[in-house]
Amino acid sequence: MSHAKIPLAGVIGCPIAHSKSPQLHRHWLKSLGISGYYVPMHVEAIDLEEILHSLPKAGFVGVNITVPHKERALEIADLVTDRATLIGAANTLIFRKDGKIHADNTDGYGFIQNLRQNAPDWHPEAGPAAILGAGGAARAVVASLLDVGVPEILISNRTRVRAEALQQEFGRRLTVIDWVQAGNMMDDASTVVNTTSLGMIGSPALRVPLDGLRKGTVVTDLVYAPLKTHLLIEAEKMGCITVDGLGMLLHQAVPAFERWFGTRPTVDSATRAAALR
Repeated sequence: MSHAKIPLAGVIGCPIAHSKSPQLHRHWLKSLGISGYYVPMHVEAIDLEEILHSLPKAGFVGVNITVPHKERALEIADLVTDRATLIGAANTLIFRKDGKIHADNTDGYGFIQNLRQNAPDWHPEAGPAAILGAGGAARAVVASLLDVGVPEILISNRTRVRAEALQQEFGRRLTVIDWVQAGNMMDDASTVVNTTSLGMIGSPALRVPLDGLRKGTVVTDLVYAPLKTHLLIEAEKMGCITVDGLGMLLHQAVPAFERWFGTRPTVDSATRAAALR
């Protein structure tokens, strides 16, 4: 008798123990009645290529890639989506039946879906977006905001040269603001995004002045530990519409799960509860 292979997926990072992805995907596998598994894998940079090429032989249909391997994974892949190329990093790999590794980046998709779900009246074209940070997450946010029609992006980073590199790449709709002036970006912004780790448990506080925030501005923080960051607490007090960062993690996982396991999961309160467990 023939036994069908049980589909396996997982997440590769270094470190990886903190990842919420395993809880999330296991919840979907169980609730959808799919006989598959999703495992966290701690892989050192030197071993990444070898591991990626051997996983399909063990029954893996794909993996998520997290820090610090997102850029390297893009180089290893055989096929790369336009959005992964634009962002310059891969967070999702699909192992194809023909042996090729297909790289995608669903971070920007997850970011936008989170805003659309939790701030349904958000209109990207209503005005400028102010972005704090210019790292890998910021690239995904910038690309996706420009894609949905934000007219202008004001970006500020502690190391100005990193923000300038993004400006050179993404063009005229980006304006770089000095970190000491970062608070002033919020005066005219319709959307405010923190893409830095400032304010995260174990990281320094986000010390940017927030008195420029206006009522009705959509404010989101990619940090989700704690769920309510100082930025979101203060923004709420000032009448802003706030969106926490957990939803981005949940939504970016949807297209990956669908590609690997053949069923599209939904992001609901049970999904959130599973990720927070």
